[in-house]
Amino acid sequence: MRNICFSVPDSYDGVTLRGFLRSYAGLSSRLNAKLKRLQNGITRNKLPVKAPDILHSGDKVCLHFPEDEETVIPMPLPVGIIWEDNNIVICEKPSGMPMYPCPGHSCDSLENAIAYIQSKTGDTFAFRPVYRLDKDTTGLVMLAKNAYAASCLSGKVKKTYLAICEGKLSGSGIIDKPIGLKPGCTIQRSVIPDGDRAITRWRVLCASEHCSLVAVHLQTGRTHQIRVHFSDFGHPLAGDDMYGGSCREISRQALHCTEIRFRHPVTKKMIRICSKLPEDMFVLLKSNRMIKKQYLIIFHKFCDN
Repeated sequence: MRNICFSVPDSYDGVTLRGFLRSYAGLSSRLNAKLKRLQNGITRNKLPVKAPDILHSGDKVCLHFPEDEETVIPMPLPVGIIWEDNNIVICEKPSGMPMYPCPGHSCDSLENAIAYIQSKTGDTFAFRPVYRLDKDTTGLVMLAKNAYAASCLSGKVKKTYLAICEGKLSGSGIIDKPIGLKPGCTIQRSVIPDGDRAITRWRVLCASEHCSLVAVHLQTGRTHQIRVHFSDFGHPLAGDDMYGGSCREISRQALHCTEIRFRHPVTKKMIRICSKLPEDMFVLLKSNRMIKKQYLIIFHKFCDN
């Protein structure tokens, strides 16, 4: 049984359990109904409690979820755990690794890697990515260890990407263009009039005559959004041959999820996690004489906006 417990703060003294779960805990109606069907799915001070019951400051309210079952083959793969607690795992995904097993990648996905890590630690939970990265995009991936954390974090994690675009860019900007499936394709996307609205905010950190290092924030989360927007902008990502980029200096799209920020679903604290630029992107910058000591300072100022 996996438990999530809250201590009722003074400001919620006298509130019903229903109000506390809906407001403070942010428990969805679907999860609330699921827990009600379980024996002692929700308790107060280790005793059964009902939705109309009044809570008092200091009461301990706990949600009790059954353990998840392992579903994929565990495989030892190069995935590092960056941060972890009872509700969340943040790992670093390498290039060439899909999120889930798929044709051609039946045993080398991130899900296989996490299953192997679980087999060593004894901590079992379903594979619940809060968001996804493309197979060749590197960087931070957040996994929720339970349905409650997944529900609370969905759409609420602020991510910053580093991208290396072809051509010289300067300044900053916002790309607001709709994205949908490219006509006649099943995977490739493009900017199309009847697509879903997609908003990408970007700022150049440093540039040479041939390429630019750009920090990117997404205001929407469309498939291939960064890749499609910069390709349409005339500056495809280096290595992204699907969208017009050259693989001459790097063999995959030069895109890295470098920072995430989120409010913890249980503690309510703001948390920030960062990841270093991967070696292949660093080498690309170095070959173009773009390594500057000050770019990290500029980057962190951008993240603080």
